[in-house]
Amino acid sequence: MPLFGNTFSPKKTPPRKSASLSNLHLLDRSTREIELGLEYGIPTMNLAGQSLKFENGQWVAESGSFTGDRREMQRLCKRNQQLEEENNLLRLKVEILLDMLSETTAESHLMEKELEELKNHSRRRK
Repeated sequence: MPLFGNTFSPKKTPPRKSASLSNLHLLDRSTREIELGLEYGIPTMNLAGQSLKFENGQWVAESGSFTGDRREMQRLCKRNQQLEEENNLLRLKVEILLDMLSETTAESHLMEKELEELKNHSRRRK
């Protein structure tokens, strides 16, 4: 038993009313669709003066004015593909040059070692 009594005793909250206060449940289906906007339609947006709509998982231009930009985008994609291929070729060439440099360096070290051994051998004979 607490020494000074239980000072904290919260009041119980009153139970909630089960019935909704909204009268929307009384409306028929078509009226609810009009009131609540349940017919969404196709999502659209206006971006930099271009009207776009969302179809089959992609944003597609609604107006024909976007075709110039589409051609430009296709040209840029093609150029990007060409640059990626050129970049891959240049990387391959660099890799080959590094391999050749490594091989030449290793051969040079071997020749230097052989030359030093020959010099030491010739000094011993004299």
